[in-house]
Amino acid sequence: MSPTMYEFRVDGRISEPALDEFGDLQVEEVPPGLILRGEVIDESHLHAIMVLFRTHGLRLQWAEPVDDRGSAAERPATPPPSARRATDG
Repeated sequence: MSPTMYEFRVDGRISEPALDEFGDLQVEEVPPGLILRGEVIDESHLHAIMVLFRTHGLRLQWAEPVDDRGSAAERPATPPPSARRATDG
């Protein structure tokens, strides 16, 4: 896996100091949670980010590579069918 820009939407909030654990990911507050964006360097990095969400009590709604559709803030809160849903079995 080569470095890829990702967006993650999570339910919940965390403190400013805890945000430091997410490194270079940009954070945007959107009710009822957060959108985090940034480069994911490989699959283990992707899994480490998801573990941080769980560690901080954040519920992952969806994660997807960023493409030419614009940022998540410009799209509806419901992810497109192509998005990998964290709740799908």
